[in-house]
Amino acid sequence: MKYISTRGNASPLDFAGVTLAGLASDGGLYVPEYWPHFSEAEIAAMRGLSYADLAVRIMAPFTKGTLDEAELKLLCEAAYGRFSHAAITPLVQLDHQHWLLELFHGPTLAFKDVALQLLGQLFERFLAQTDKALTIVGATSGDTGSAAIDAVAGRERTEIFMLHPHGRISEVQRRQMTSVLAPNVHNIAIEGSFDDAQAMVKRMFNDPEINGPLKLTAVNSINWARLMAQVVYYFAAALKLGAPECRVAFSVPTGNFGDVFAGYVAAQMGLPIETLIVATNVNDILHRALSRGDYSVSGVTPTQAPSMDIQISSNFERLLFDLEGRDGSAMAARMKWFEQMGKMVLSADMRKRAKLFQSVRADANETADAMRWAYEQCGQIIDPHTAIGLHGARSIEFARDISVVTLATAHPAKFPDAVEQAVGIRPALPRRLGDLLVCEERYLILPGDYETVRDHILASAAGPAVP
Repeated sequence: MKYISTRGNASPLDFAGVTLAGLASDGGLYVPEYWPHFSEAEIAAMRGLSYADLAVRIMAPFTKGTLDEAELKLLCEAAYGRFSHAAITPLVQLDHQHWLLELFHGPTLAFKDVALQLLGQLFERFLAQTDKALTIVGATSGDTGSAAIDAVAGRERTEIFMLHPHGRISEVQRRQMTSVLAPNVHNIAIEGSFDDAQAMVKRMFNDPEINGPLKLTAVNSINWARLMAQVVYYFAAALKLGAPECRVAFSVPTGNFGDVFAGYVAAQMGLPIETLIVATNVNDILHRALSRGDYSVSGVTPTQAPSMDIQISSNFERLLFDLEGRDGSAMAARMKWFEQMGKMVLSADMRKRAKLFQSVRADANETADAMRWAYEQCGQIIDPHTAIGLHGARSIEFARDISVVTLATAHPAKFPDAVEQAVGIRPALPRRLGDLLVCEERYLILPGDYETVRDHILASAAGPAVP
C-alpha cells in the first residue's frame, strides 16, 4: 500500500514512511491510494475474533508491504495488553435502540489510547530498523497529549514535545501529561487556543530551521497510522450488533474530525453504516459546514468539553479530498484559500456527496440534559464530550431496527466538575491512576509566539545540535 498527499505535491510513501513522517511535505495529509474493501461474507467471518485479531484483519491491507500479519498481531497484542477491560472497547446498552461504545479503558482513560498505544509500538518497531531518532511535536486539546506521552515515555530514540492551551483543559487532563517526569517528555502550555497550538505544529513541519536539524513526526490525528487504528472499533461495535446484515448508526463527539473520519473509512471498506452523526459543541464549524456549507473560522469559545473547543478541524481535509474527486491540485488551491481567508464554501453538490454524514450542535444546557438523561434513565455517568454525542444520537429519529451507537470518548472522572454540576455526583478516578492529583508536575508556560516555541524546542531537544 502506498500513501499520497491530499495536496498532490509530495512523494508517495509506504506505511513505515507515512507513520514516521506524520504530515506531508507539501502541507497535506496522507491518505491511502485507494480504500480497501471487504465483502459482506468477509465481514461476517470476522465475528467472534478477539479485538487484537480483528485489528489485524482490518489493518492488514493498510500495512501490506511493510508489516506481515504475524508482526502486526504482536504489535496489537502489546498495544492492547494494558487495557482494563478484556473487550478493549465494550458496548453498554442504554435502551432499546441506544448504546455506548466505551473507548476509555486504556491507560489514560480516553479514546486516544486505542490508537496511540499502537502508534508507540509502531514508532519503536520502525526506528529499530534505522539509526534515526524522532522528535514528536504535537498539540492537544486535552486527551491526545496524555495518551501520546504514555505511549512513548521512556522509549529510546524518541522525544516528545506536547503543546496544550494554558488554562483551557481540565486538571486531570493536564496532570496526566505534566506528572510524567521521563527525560524524553516535554510539556509546553501556550498562551492561546488549541487552534493556535495546532497551527504552530503544522508550521514546524514546513520550517527547515527545525524540521531538518530535528527529524519531526506527529501523533495528532494528522498521522495516518493513528487514524487507521480507530477504524477497528467501528467494525467491533457493528459486528456485535449484527453487521453486516444489520445496519448501525454512530454518533461521534468531534472537534478535529479524526474520530468520525475513521467511521467514514470503515464505511468505504464495506461496513454497512446507516449514518455518521457529527456532534459538535458551540464551536460548531463542522456542523455549519455539513448543514449549510459554511466552513468559516470564528473565535473559540471555552466550554466544559474542552477537547472539542476547536475551530480548524485538520482531518476535514481528508474528507474534502474525497469530495473533490481526489484532485490534489484542487485541494491545494482550496486549502491555500482557506488558510489565507479563514473560510471556504462547500457546494450543494459536495454536501450531497457527503450524505453519509449528519450533524448536530449541542449547547451547554443540551449537554447537561444528556448527562442527566443517561444517569437518571439508564444509570450511566458520562462525561460532557460523550453527552454531546448522546444528544446528537437522540436528536435524530431512526427506524426501530437501526442500532444507534454513541462513542463514549472519555472517562467521566476526567471532567469531575462538569459531571458533578449536571448529576450531583463527583466521579472518582480509577485506582490505577493512583495519586495523580498530588503528583509533582513539570511543564513550561510560553507565549503564543511561533518563534519562541520553536526555538525552545530546538534548544531543549536531545536530537542533533543546530549547526
